[in-house]
Amino acid sequence: MPLKHSQPPVINKVKRMPVTAVAIFFIFLGLTATAQTEIQSPLTSVSGKSGTIIVNITDLKKPVGMLGISLHNSKKGFPGKHDQAVANLAKKITGTAEQVVFENIPHGSYAISVVHDENSNGKLDKNFIGIPKEGVGVSNNPKIGIGGPKFDPCAFILNTGELELTIVMIYL
Repeated sequence: MPLKHSQPPVINKVKRMPVTAVAIFFIFLGLTATAQTEIQSPLTSVSGKSGTIIVNITDLKKPVGMLGISLHNSKKGFPGKHDQAVANLAKKITGTAEQVVFENIPHGSYAISVVHDENSNGKLDKNFIGIPKEGVGVSNNPKIGIGGPKFDPCAFILNTGELELTIVMIYL
């Protein structure tokens, strides 16, 4: 059954935040919550089917700060414009590997970006030429060249009940 516009997908056992709080939340990523936090916009499925995306994040340099995870369904805004993502999660880091789950996601094509906000200042810190000073990762773990990751090499298809992927963090 397709999701209704007024009923966005939810993530089990997760505190939901309104979409209007996306910008404020990412500015204030230093939340004290230990559970993953969801910021989600309504999604609909053309096929009427949905699934779960389990994201394993590995190679975190140190267990401090917050993770910001964005699920995109188009090139627009990928990887860094969280307000253009179809779903965002934030999670306090407790180890060198973490797992987050997006549930009730309509079947389709997606790409995921991850930021390790080590100092919990709500942004990806960069050096004077724009190279990230904190950890980043994207789905499919492609080699990232000048200009950052692009949507197509990071894209995957959700067409099953459950899809599990691993994102390896990179520290430049």
